Amino acid sequence: MTAPAGAGAARDELAALARDAGLFADWPDDERFGDVELRDAAVLVLFGVLDELPSDHEAHDRAVPRDLDVLLLARAETLRSHAGQVAFPGGRVDPDDRGPIDAALREAREETGLDSDGVEVLGALPSIPVPYSGHLVTPVLGWWRAQSPVGVVDVGESSAVFRTPVADLVNPANRYTTVARRAGQEWRGPGFLPTVAGQQHLVWGFTGLVLDRMLDRLGWAEPWDPEHEFELTP
Repeated sequence: MTAPAGAGAARDELAALARDAGLFADWPDDERFGDVELRDAAVLVLFGVLDELPSDHEAHDRAVPRDLDVLLLARAETLRSHAGQVAFPGGRVDPDDRGPIDAALREAREETGLDSDGVEVLGALPSIPVPYSGHLVTPVLGWWRAQSPVGVVDVGESSAVFRTPVADLVNPANRYTTVARRAGQEWRGPGFLPTVAGQQHLVWGFTGLVLDRMLDRLGWAEPWDPEHEFELTP
């Protein structure tokens, strides 16, 4: 499949973003966990072009092509960490990996079944400390130049794998400030609630923060109401 001109322009903008060393310079600190040893991890932030399921939302100034999407998955409810949360494919960097790019591609193959030979790696974004899970996470930005089927490979790891139209993410109707309250503390951050194949998927936490930062920096985000809140249940 040949990507239309709009998607090609999006690919070029993403490639430029991969060279932005200051993308996460003001990442919010999380002092709740003190000094913890962080283990290296990586996630694949993979954009591409939908085959037959473009978004119904026309982005402002048509900045985002209706057929541009990003690959996400829902973690299994049985996992001890981040159960049920929507995330990018990814995991820890193993000793046999040649670095975060290798790790992100390997994890994506293992979790979604994609053919990583069809992924053009645009670059590794600056690493982000995530004290809650004890990881230093490197987002690896990729472009899906040759598509391959994806789906749940291990039900013990993931409950769903899906391609979300970016235009649905920037749609103001799907934007929220997520609010989590636990043990007398409150956490607030950006959230997205797109509907994919008839099912809503809440994107928040680390994944929501990364997407929010990227969409803003790319100029793809649309004005939305931060008082539009989604309260998370404990």
